[in-house]
Amino acid sequence: VEAGKGIVTDFRGLRCDDDVDYTHSLYVDQWDWEKVIKIEDRNVETLQSTVKNVYKSVYDTHLQVCEKYGMTVFLPKDITFLSTDDLLKKYPDASPKERENIICKEHGAVFLMGIGGWKADGELRHDGRAPDYDDWTTPRPDGGTGVNGDLLVWNPLFECSFELSSMGIRVSPEILLKQLDLCNCPERKDFTWHRMLLDGTFPQTIGGGIGQSRVCQFMLQCAHIGEVQHGWYNPEEVEYLKEKNIRLLGLGEFSEDPMAASVHPGAKLQEYAKEHEHVRAVAP
Repeated sequence: VEAGKGIVTDFRGLRCDDDVDYTHSLYVDQWDWEKVIKIEDRNVETLQSTVKNVYKSVYDTHLQVCEKYGMTVFLPKDITFLSTDDLLKKYPDASPKERENIICKEHGAVFLMGIGGWKADGELRHDGRAPDYDDWTTPRPDGGTGVNGDLLVWNPLFECSFELSSMGIRVSPEILLKQLDLCNCPERKDFTWHRMLLDGTFPQTIGGGIGQSRVCQFMLQCAHIGEVQHGWYNPEEVEYLKEKNIRLLGLGEFSEDPMAASVHPGAKLQEYAKEHEHVRAVAP
């Protein structure tokens, strides 16, 4: 594949070891994509221009959904770029999730750069990343490290940050070896994929994943991911949600169009949030 082009997969998988809650399911559906880039394009400018393109699609979809269902537009037109390094300095006593909540509530949509790696005290800088996936060690012009990150938005229904996508420039041969050493797993360099990257068989790429059900849940402002996909549910939770008139798909209890039976009836967002304030009791 030539530079500037790539592949997109319509991924469906089961992650049976994952924790299940109101935004996570054992059934995972997402668009995974990889785009070939030139070696000289391994920089922040490439990362940010790609993020802007992805966010524009999110924003344009948000506008259409709001118009169709009579919702109030709440996403900003432009995304804000921040880094985990800056947030650590600004909010040293806050947890990673608390820092995300602060910036998303302030800006509405944020791309948080530099996910992966450790602080000087040995704790994670923000969140973990595999050593053989994103590049979280390349220095940036702002003084931080990492040409990867998470696309986060403010979810007014949950009143917290909400991740829509994770993406980044992938490891180069040099960065792969460096990050394997940092994670004390240099033996991975002998694995098939790793050997093919190291010997130049594989190109340099930028890529990411966009959760399909996650995006649908956010766009429709649903209280539970089970309102937009068929998954596995805790029976006790199902009964509680039924009492609150939140109907999960895949239980075989209704045959009408799932969209017509959506928990979101087309009311304005403020009215919907007020009617479903109980969701904060469900969400740990």
